[in-house]
Amino acid sequence: MDLQLDQLAALNAAVSEGTFEAAARRLRLTPSAVSQRIKALEDAAGRILVQRTKPVRPTESGLAVLRLARQIELLSIDTARELGDAYRPGDQPIRIPLAVNADSLETWVMPALCAAPAGVYFDIHREDEEHTTRLLRDGTVMAAITATAEAVQGCTVEKLGIIRYRPMASRAFARTWFPDGATAKTYASAPVVAFDRKDDLQHRYLRRRTRQVVDPPCHYVPSATAFADAVRLGLGWGLLPDLLTNSQHDTPAPVRIDRDAHIDVPLYWQQWRLDSPALAQVATAITEAAARTLR
Repeated sequence: MDLQLDQLAALNAAVSEGTFEAAARRLRLTPSAVSQRIKALEDAAGRILVQRTKPVRPTESGLAVLRLARQIELLSIDTARELGDAYRPGDQPIRIPLAVNADSLETWVMPALCAAPAGVYFDIHREDEEHTTRLLRDGTVMAAITATAEAVQGCTVEKLGIIRYRPMASRAFARTWFPDGATAKTYASAPVVAFDRKDDLQHRYLRRRTRQVVDPPCHYVPSATAFADAVRLGLGWGLLPDLLTNSQHDTPAPVRIDRDAHIDVPLYWQQWRLDSPALAQVATAITEAAARTLR
């Protein structure tokens, strides 16, 4: 296939920006020119690559070509930086899309990303650590913090460390719902807090702890900090990471409801197998921050 660089850039811009109009602004073209380049790319590939919806979405075939387009863009800008001077405002930015789980995003990841070199811009996708590899496979992101140790095809993997979660609740909630301690019976009736419907951490813990199938009433709170607040304020019990439990808050600290019980979630850094200085610098910032923060 004869895939032209300007056509690949048009595909990348259309999917990243969501519309042909926004892609045209990014590439300093007309929307018609963007459409023509993508049509020429589809002719060369012999298949439809994007769904012309709002937002623009890649087809299954388009995902493979999109990944190539993003790899070429990253390597092209890296090479230009190596051949030229240091980054100056106005130079073409390096865009690195990342997938990060919520607890990491709201605790230790942001300081790490702030140590990235000038001219690197992030498109962060918040996703459960059990599901971030899907975004790597389809080319949506170049790197991800994930709970999956097995490398996605075309990626490298490095262990970052462990986040330890403990079953916690407000003191008043614990007195009301766990007066005689945490048992299978009390766990079955006490309201629990989950992040969203992808979050099975609480139920995984319950299966391990009770050796039974229990289905307590559940609140869904899709924010790491709001989730912790919900537990502290007595909305329900939940598994809180030590990283959030140990931080300072105006509300009273939650208490453990099950002695020293806990569940450990290992985290890994997976990234495209590319010789990219920019991506390597981001990986170094992430791994160094994880070494300082995680177990």
